[in-house]
Amino acid sequence: MPEAPHHVPVLLEEAIQWLTVRPDGVYVDATTGLGGHTAAIAQRLATGLVIANDCDAESLEVARRNTAPWADRIRYRHGWFSTLPAALAEMGFDKVDGLLADLGPSYAQLTSGPRGFSFAADGPLDMRFDRSGGITAAEYLDRATYADLVRLFQEAGSERRISERVARAILQARPLRSTRELARLVEEAVPRRGRLHPATKIFMALRRAVNREDEELEALLAAAPEIVRPGGRVVVISFMSTEDRKVKRAFRDWIRQGRAVPLHKHVIRPSEQEVRANPAARSARLRAIEIR
Repeated sequence: MPEAPHHVPVLLEEAIQWLTVRPDGVYVDATTGLGGHTAAIAQRLATGLVIANDCDAESLEVARRNTAPWADRIRYRHGWFSTLPAALAEMGFDKVDGLLADLGPSYAQLTSGPRGFSFAADGPLDMRFDRSGGITAAEYLDRATYADLVRLFQEAGSERRISERVARAILQARPLRSTRELARLVEEAVPRRGRLHPATKIFMALRRAVNREDEELEALLAAAPEIVRPGGRVVVISFMSTEDRKVKRAFRDWIRQGRAVPLHKHVIRPSEQEVRANPAARSARLRAIEIR
């Protein structure tokens, strides 16, 4: 994966502000990506530490290079959300002072043809964040039933109108092996209307299924109140309404259970200036909460 010189961390100042980084604190960047948020945390540390976690080993390697000036304050860790509590325990950390998660794929992942996340460039139907294991998108489509595909496209892709037609087309045409092949198939089954390519949400739904993104987010939200010490903060940036609702619901439940206190009334959005400079930030939503 290239160095991604145009990588710009979204809601950077807001995330650091709400995380309230202390120079001697221990923090987890659960989605270090290419290291933008990790670097900002590390620069504010003196004797503290930031654990840079990511399930994508290729992104993590780029993050190592991008954060090299502060490497003495960073511990890099390759793994999923669901394995984070056990990993922290193995590192000797019962609790940490804060946790940040910037959900979803990075621009570098989406624009890398060999990764197969997008049909903007032709590539293999892979879509795995972690290419060291798990099934590819092509293998998922080979194994899925008609009912599996309809449910996936309706629930994960919010595509109720076209789900049945696309599912039938996939079953008739498989095996499918390239991103352009799948995109053409969807467009033939459901002709384009307007600017959005009809395969856009299909690709998103398939990526989320391959990487078990819903299950992993739920695992992170279940673990966060247990691994963040009282007075510590949990900060989550999401780009999809379904993910934001999960975060909002979890935070609300923690407050009702007396496990956390609210920090802000309304969801935090990027400024107009940030959106002008980085249009990809437009759909970003940040929520922060303090653990009791």
